[in-house]
Amino acid sequence: MRIRKIVLIGLVVASLSGCKKNEDDSNATPTEVPANPATPSYSNVSVATDKAAYNPGDEVTFTIDNSSLPASAKVRYKYLNSVLAESSVTASTWKWKTPATDYKGYMAEVYSTGNGTETVYATVAIDVSSDWKKFPRYGFLSKFPQLSDAEINGVIGNLNQFHINGLQFYDWQNKHHKPLPVSGSTPAATWKDIINRDIYFNTIKKYISVAHSYNMKAMFYNLIYGAWDNAEADGVQKEWYVYTDNTHVNRDFHPLSPPFLSNIYLLDLSNQAWQQYLINENKKVYQYLNFDGFHMDQLGDRGARYKYDGSYLDLSKTYEPFIKAVKTDEPGKDVVMNAVNQYGQQGIAVASPGFLYTEVLSPFENFSDLDNLIRQNNMLSGNAKNTVLAAYMNYDLANNKGLFNTPSVLMADAVIFAFGGAHLELGEHMLGKEYFPNNNLSMKDDLKNALPDYYDFMVAYENLLRDGGSFNSVALTSDDGKMNVATWPAYQGMVAVFGKEVSGTQVIHLINFTNSKTQNWRDSQGIQATPVVISDARLTLTSDASVKRIWTGSPDFVGGASRPLNFIQTGNKVSFILPELKYWDMIVVEY
Repeated sequence: MRIRKIVLIGLVVASLSGCKKNEDDSNATPTEVPANPATPSYSNVSVATDKAAYNPGDEVTFTIDNSSLPASAKVRYKYLNSVLAESSVTASTWKWKTPATDYKGYMAEVYSTGNGTETVYATVAIDVSSDWKKFPRYGFLSKFPQLSDAEINGVIGNLNQFHINGLQFYDWQNKHHKPLPVSGSTPAATWKDIINRDIYFNTIKKYISVAHSYNMKAMFYNLIYGAWDNAEADGVQKEWYVYTDNTHVNRDFHPLSPPFLSNIYLLDLSNQAWQQYLINENKKVYQYLNFDGFHMDQLGDRGARYKYDGSYLDLSKTYEPFIKAVKTDEPGKDVVMNAVNQYGQQGIAVASPGFLYTEVLSPFENFSDLDNLIRQNNMLSGNAKNTVLAAYMNYDLANNKGLFNTPSVLMADAVIFAFGGAHLELGEHMLGKEYFPNNNLSMKDDLKNALPDYYDFMVAYENLLRDGGSFNSVALTSDDGKMNVATWPAYQGMVAVFGKEVSGTQVIHLINFTNSKTQNWRDSQGIQATPVVISDARLTLTSDASVKRIWTGSPDFVGGASRPLNFIQTGNKVSFILPELKYWDMIVVEY
């Protein structure tokens, strides 16, 4: 599905002091655009909220290093570009009662003014959503050895700064067909996972409890059709398996060698006896561990496969009834299912999981593939479900110890977030491989500093990024040659532009590929270059409608704080100056 090509008829641009001329005034030129208010300086002082998300009317507790703040420091609370309230900051902690409206994102900006200039010291976003699945920000946990309370709190506290509101507990289980070992009525204290790691029950239990204290949900991972060697001893029947032939001689399996403890054999999800077997095992999980739901995994397209009776088995058609059976049995628990490269996503979407989740593997390698996957999921869900992409960065580099390439990660996140998706990438470490415990690559300091601003930006502007709307093209030109502007999809050497109409507002995204080294989002070898900042570019937008305001925001500048832009409108031409563009800018035009 391609972005609809629409010449902008009515745009929304936010400006505190715009300027308009009559349509017959032909003397207007870009040089007449009034100068923008000065860009505030930004100190990037550490500030945090006490939870990843809040219910309407909840109190937020903020914590800041106030040793860097002047006595005149204030905090203002903004919805998009509108200030709702403000107050003085006189201590290292303070509280704010969230508005009563559900499913809204806000930004708190700590600032001061003096001598006619403004300094923004810190920004932090607040998500007010009673259901995490509306705006999912999915993280993971992948190591469950014996850990201290301080270690567990450190991991979850770090994820909280990214507003991660759901956690996938990856490879926490023992056997795939019997995830939690129970003897009598007592769960085991420890067990082995499939790669022979020691897993501690109390570590999982504490992680769930601490996650809940931050209003994060905990989802247990499992392969929905997996069984270990000799599963028949645990009651798995030969009639339940998937076969590669129609004479039930050769079982389908995923081969694994030591240190793995077993191959993984596939079961027929359409077999109701297997459905009930796994549902019963899940009941044991919920009985002893306070998980919020089931993260279902699959292995993608396996080719021609058969049931025990010799009939052909289309695995992609088995996901919908399986998900519905699981949901019917535990209606109070959430379900999410991985569509590997979209395999079976149509049926998954019909089964209506909490959100759509796609693991992005070859051949989906280009930036345009990311937006196509997100928009395809939008279509399959009738624009009712948001998307999380499991997209593994610097894949080949992750074979060995090293560092993530910062531009690779930020460019991929810019594209995913701008198109309304979220990126499964953060846990005890950042992901570089589909085997989540792989932690060969570490984040550089510049990535550690930049990434929280990207997540704040996604949350603060979630109602423009992830709350409906329709994508379109915009007629935007560069007047001074500082930008080579091209309509999305992305091209090297260009600034890619696309739009989205949201509730009477026109959003314009600019993503800077001017000096990029690759259009491969994964950037397996880590060659992507840091964009050169484009400053004070004069742009003209074609709009037959009368523009009321224009404003902009970027995760790359001033902590994502929104800023008004002055403009001049002459006839159907709206000219303004964009202060700066690094990776990604969002411009918002209000009618």
